[in-house]
Amino acid sequence: MKKFENKSFSLYNANMNELIEKLDNYRLENRIGQKQLAEKLHVHFSTVNRWFNGKSNPNKIQSYHIKKLLEIYELKDTHFKIT
Repeated sequence: MKKFENKSFSLYNANMNELIEKLDNYRLENRIGQKQLAEKLHVHFSTVNRWFNGKSNPNKIQSYHIKKLLEIYELKDTHFKIT
């Protein structure tokens, strides 16, 4: 029996890695720790720590809130950019 690759799963992981990388950049640019980030996202510190250490990925609801946080940040950033 031929084993098939689950391409959607690998795509999901690629998207999650990118999302977590963006979240880490947000955290570093805003000079906040993992604990403060966890408070903003209404999750426990250990949850955020596991994301950054690659031990787990955000679930759908957590991903939604991360994306909203990053969207607000990006909108704010582009709104106040000096050209």
